[in-house]
Amino acid sequence: MPRDYVAGRRRSPRGRCSALPGVGPEGRAYPGGVSDPISLPRLVATTREIDPVDDPLRYASPSDPIAWLRRGDGLIGAGPEVLRLDVGEDGRLDALADVWRAIAQATDIDDEVELPGTGLVGFGAFAFDEGSAAPSTLVVPSTVIGRRDGRAWLTRIDRLGGSAPEVRPRDYGAQWSATLGPGAMDPEAHGAAVRSALEAIRSGELSKVVVARDISGTVPAAADLRRLVRALASGYPDTWVFATDGIIGASPETLVTVRRGTVTARVLAGTRPRGADADEDAAITAELATSDKDNAEHDYAVQSVLRSLRPHTSALAAAEQPFMLRLPNLWHLATDVEGTLSNGSTALDMVRALHPTAAVAGTPTDAAVAAIRRIEPFDRGRYAGPVGWIDGDGDGEWAIALRCAQFGPVEGATRTVTAHAGGGIVEGSVPEAELLETRVKFRPIVDALA
Repeated sequence: MPRDYVAGRRRSPRGRCSALPGVGPEGRAYPGGVSDPISLPRLVATTREIDPVDDPLRYASPSDPIAWLRRGDGLIGAGPEVLRLDVGEDGRLDALADVWRAIAQATDIDDEVELPGTGLVGFGAFAFDEGSAAPSTLVVPSTVIGRRDGRAWLTRIDRLGGSAPEVRPRDYGAQWSATLGPGAMDPEAHGAAVRSALEAIRSGELSKVVVARDISGTVPAAADLRRLVRALASGYPDTWVFATDGIIGASPETLVTVRRGTVTARVLAGTRPRGADADEDAAITAELATSDKDNAEHDYAVQSVLRSLRPHTSALAAAEQPFMLRLPNLWHLATDVEGTLSNGSTALDMVRALHPTAAVAGTPTDAAVAAIRRIEPFDRGRYAGPVGWIDGDGDGEWAIALRCAQFGPVEGATRTVTAHAGGGIVEGSVPEAELLETRVKFRPIVDALA
């Protein structure tokens, strides 16, 4: 469990996060219902508006960058960590949501900008499975450089009485590339896994299950991972490009966004590769739009999100028909969902309500996760888990960690890298087509690693 933390009262410039479930007498926190209180640090966060920074990614750590970027806007974390929460046991999302609420209330905030992502900010990378060996992690850096809607800001965060260090830009390191090969599930094993999933569906165990496969390799120990972030941001500007605690990717799928009482989510399920020209693209999208298999898979995912959000909202709406989301390498069936929060929930509360969605697990959820544990010969780690940020007022943006690579610690002259890609298996799925889908989904991260 997280350690070393103490709750108090905070001034909230926007009046959010007033409730504090799990906090007992004298401001001590009991995350996840544990009996022993956890001390929480008293933080100070100061935000000031600045002129836009040219390439703020240069301020991030070369070996462990923190970034959240889309269409030129976003957040960059820099400097040493002020706070780190690592939770690696059942109930981890409950614990993190409750501890964050306590930390936010204990933080003194001086915020002259007052936009989502200003003041106190934590960056998270969470495991897909509660039983994963990988922890779910929330990190607060000492410096955050942000940009949104033409405005830019700098936030400094430290413990009470401390002084956040100055951060300076660093030139990018030398070009590098990864050496990649088959992982624990090669193409032949993937075909067997898809057939196993189809047997589970035909037996009535579940209606849909997402089966992933992996590739793995190494990168040089001194690889400047900011180059990977920059390549993904340039090549896939309409995705969420993220980097937190060793996982880096470009996700097309928003898990949830909370902004001043409004919750939104984008559901993706149903995929085709892009065509060679406009005529081929038109034929591909027409086929995808009328595919019974893909529309059934998509509807499973949409209904999963609606069921999870409904208890937390006073109004909730989703389009009746999905639209076509165009990416540089793929077409997706997509549906946007929007609601009004009714109970003061934060972005992390919504993350724990939604994860795992049918888009990355299956339907029913518990049966799908059990099948994934049985069928896949690896621990997914943070792949297909929530990744994003939350601020002191509970606003935040979270994506599903897709089209990504997970980097291990330095071991001698190299560090390990593992990437995953998967697809939803429903009645009518064909193993050969599912393998092709994973190859297309691997392309963004594999091309950027080359």
